[in-house]
Amino acid sequence: MAQSIYITSAEGHSGKSTVALGVLDALSHATARVGVFRAIARSTVERDYVLEMLLDHDGVDLPYDDCIGVTYDDVRTDPDAALATIVERYKAVEAQCDAVVIVGSDYTDVGSPAELAYNARIAANLGAPVLLVLGGRSAQNQTQPEQLGSSLARTAAEMGQIADLALAELRHGRAKLFAVVANRAEAGSAAETIAAIRRSVQAHLGEPTLPASPVPVWAIPEDRHLVAPSIRGIMRSVDGELLAGDPDLLTREALAVVVAGMSMVNVLPRLLDGAVVVIPADRSEVLLATLLAHASGTFPSISGVVLNGGFELPEPVTRLIDGLGSTLPIITTDLGTYETAARIMGTRGRLAADSQRRYDTALALFEQSVDTDELLVSFGLARATVVTPLMFEFQLIERARAQRKRIVLPEGDDDRVLRAAATVLKRGIAELVILGEPFEVRARAIELGIDIQGAEVLSPLDAVHVHRFAEEYARLRAHKGVTVGQAADTVTDVSYFGTMMVHLGLADGMVSGAAHTTAHTIRPAFEIIKTSPGVSVVSSVFLMALADRVLVYGDCAVIPDPTSEQLADIAISSAATAAQFGIDPRVAMLSYSTGESGSGADVEKVRDATALVRSRAPGLLVEGPIQYDAAADAAVAAAKMPGSEVAGRATVFVFPDLNTGNNTYKAVQRSAGAVAIGPVLQGLNKPINDLSRGALVDDIINTIAITAIQAQEA
Repeated sequence: MAQSIYITSAEGHSGKSTVALGVLDALSHATARVGVFRAIARSTVERDYVLEMLLDHDGVDLPYDDCIGVTYDDVRTDPDAALATIVERYKAVEAQCDAVVIVGSDYTDVGSPAELAYNARIAANLGAPVLLVLGGRSAQNQTQPEQLGSSLARTAAEMGQIADLALAELRHGRAKLFAVVANRAEAGSAAETIAAIRRSVQAHLGEPTLPASPVPVWAIPEDRHLVAPSIRGIMRSVDGELLAGDPDLLTREALAVVVAGMSMVNVLPRLLDGAVVVIPADRSEVLLATLLAHASGTFPSISGVVLNGGFELPEPVTRLIDGLGSTLPIITTDLGTYETAARIMGTRGRLAADSQRRYDTALALFEQSVDTDELLVSFGLARATVVTPLMFEFQLIERARAQRKRIVLPEGDDDRVLRAAATVLKRGIAELVILGEPFEVRARAIELGIDIQGAEVLSPLDAVHVHRFAEEYARLRAHKGVTVGQAADTVTDVSYFGTMMVHLGLADGMVSGAAHTTAHTIRPAFEIIKTSPGVSVVSSVFLMALADRVLVYGDCAVIPDPTSEQLADIAISSAATAAQFGIDPRVAMLSYSTGESGSGADVEKVRDATALVRSRAPGLLVEGPIQYDAAADAAVAAAKMPGSEVAGRATVFVFPDLNTGNNTYKAVQRSAGAVAIGPVLQGLNKPINDLSRGALVDDIINTIAITAIQAQEA
């Protein structure tokens, strides 16, 4: 039977989805099969966006319809029958999982005191302990109407009172309390404020009907980006349509609202960072001025424009807007100014998977505020013996975060790199230096609605650095006749500039290649960083995360046709890389024959390489030549190479040439659904890693984490 946890709150808009996402993420890092169940759907008209977000998590593989219990209508019609249906449908999900996160109702229907009692009743019948979420904010603060999502912070005493009332309902429903999270506490709260909230809540947990063991109490501070509505949410609220701009920027948060009901010269000084600007559609001069102000860099960067009134823009104005090439979303609505502003102010933020900033912020807040180790221990969930791709990626991030390193990203003009950088910074994976013109890089990040303020943005044309790098590069390449003048031209190339930063200790590692070739990325490393002592070649591996384990494949990206000496270097380097990432190295030197069964130049190359590995690294478990099936399958190994410590148990697979390695890793990736992390370069004195030009944001994040871990080991 799966372990389960029921997440509910005492009122609406408590930010329960943030807590649910954090719990789900923590569980998915500890066990392979995690499920989600929504006891009462928030809507019968549209799909439940909270459930969709949770199902979109990499650790969950369940269809949407299976994860819904009942609707509000079902509960109103016959509460007992609805409860029976919830139990039945939950049991079907539970049978497929090791752990299930159950999300209670959202008070989106007719809210009543009985709603928490019904949630308690559901939890008791499902046998799921309750994680109670308390909202740290009260009703909308009317003293600052221009600030979207603003609300009054509750005091520690008020939080304790709410906890007391909620706990009484849970006891009455015979629900077992697992933990309490005081969510949306004072924004930027000092440690003593958070501690006061925890003490106040904890003081109400000493009733004899509660479990004897201490109940964990955590407090999560508010973040304005989580509660502010997105431009897409505002467009939905005002029944609007996108007139112009980039649809991808509809995920950006609106942090304030500015009603432009005055002349252009009076509107401009009132613009606010992250604001949505409401402009009457017949005030085209104000619209154009706002767009120019947004693009100028001398005024705040806004999130979007809403044109109200239903007036059609004149053709010359639309032509001028097209000519400006602005990506800022412009929305049109037929509503009047008052109704438009009122609906915008009533729009609430949604935590959804399509907003990476919100997603990262929610996970970062949870990780920083909740002791996930304590959560898992209290949950009674033993860590699984298998290692899923998601678990392995989490282990990478955990290790990188344990000792943060400084990584340089030369491709600051690539949106994927900027998005990855925002996630890395938000989750504390590494410190970053991004190369590019600072104004352009930061302006693009603001436009994308992502936060890279924690990164240093450095121009590769910076005179001080170019001078220093040119002198050092000329010294290193003096034997090639390179002058300081020639070096100055060379080091302004972003790959050379980033490599020089690593060489001189201004960064601990470099990740590049999203927009450059492999040769462009690693050539400077060959010239400047050079190979580690005792290693003759730079090679690469892919970390192949299969469904239940992680293997190492090398070399799949660098050396086309290695000699036996190079093959031995690749094997030793690959084993060292495996050990770096917690994989016990058992090396298989692959060939088309096993043991002494075959002959030929290719087989002899592998046989000689195996002998070299044994002489250079006598403590390393290695077998070769060996076929892939004998290396990976215990039954085949028993027939072809009985008694071998590697056959059937290999973790490091060394391919005889690039053609074999590259095709094999791609075949396994596509056919077996493996996650291929890499290529990870090895053999260099300092870590430089290359990205595929088709790299996804997650690929970049993983490679940054890998580079940071390599820097720790170095």
